Amino acid sequence: MHADAATVTPPGLDAAALRHALVGAAGAAGSAGAPYTSLDVVEEIGSTNAELLARAADGAPDRSVLLAEYQATGRGRLGRVWTAPPRTQVAVSVLLRPGAVTPTLFGWLPLVTGLAVRDGLRAAAGVEATLKWPNDVLVSGRKLSGILAEMTTVPAAGDFQVRLPAVVVGVGINVALTQDQLPVPHATSLQLEGGSVDRTAVARAVLEALARRHQQWRECERGAARPSPMSSWTPTRRPAPRSGRRSASNYPGMSSGSDVRCGSTARAASSSSPKRTNLKPTNPRPKNQRGRRQR
Repeated sequence: MHADAATVTPPGLDAAALRHALVGAAGAAGSAGAPYTSLDVVEEIGSTNAELLARAADGAPDRSVLLAEYQATGRGRLGRVWTAPPRTQVAVSVLLRPGAVTPTLFGWLPLVTGLAVRDGLRAAAGVEATLKWPNDVLVSGRKLSGILAEMTTVPAAGDFQVRLPAVVVGVGINVALTQDQLPVPHATSLQLEGGSVDRTAVARAVLEALARRHQQWRECERGAARPSPMSSWTPTRRPAPRSGRRSASNYPGMSSGSDVRCGSTARAASSSSPKRTNLKPTNPRPKNQRGRRQR
């Protein structure tokens, strides 16, 4: 007799292996050159994003990572609920505290994160993923992953009463869900797409890709250029004029191997911290492109 796949609990994430690979031997303190400063895996939580936002207020360091085996109140864009049975997803959030950053730079984080998710899925799961505006990652035209970036402000170090931005980028990836377990009909999972269901390997590959892409994003500010990564990428195909759906093959810069680059126009100096919490690019679509509202 064979056990019903829907009743078998998948193995847990290998927290020690992830911490060793991404934080280093120094553990929570972080090692020199390691992509992250800390990495925690919890069995159950309300929301990894909400928890990291709270930790940011308590002084959690830049590049802190939190993964959960199960999210009871996981959420997506526009407050939509996104849940799954325990140990069937990779639910991960990363805290970014980049310091004083040009406000327009933050709008690109969801798209930069989407590129990283695509990179990681290709490397670890063997699937070809595409991006759909504004925050979905698709395989075979169905939603495999969602991205949610949320901003807060935290006190700066020193004696001055200055608050600096902190952003939590959350990613949920459907890994071992069966057809009956999918949260919405248009979703899919790595298992259903024939990809690897090794959640530890997927989490590691995606986090490594996130570290690389987010570093490119930070370099837009350091290069003293106006942060406009999308506008400086070369489109691989002209967008369809009547469709709001975009993928890695027709959105500017979303072709394979794209790197985040910045425009050459000098940025305007800004001493104020961004106040908006809804992170989206400034005028990311061509003026003649009016996509349909996402459902």
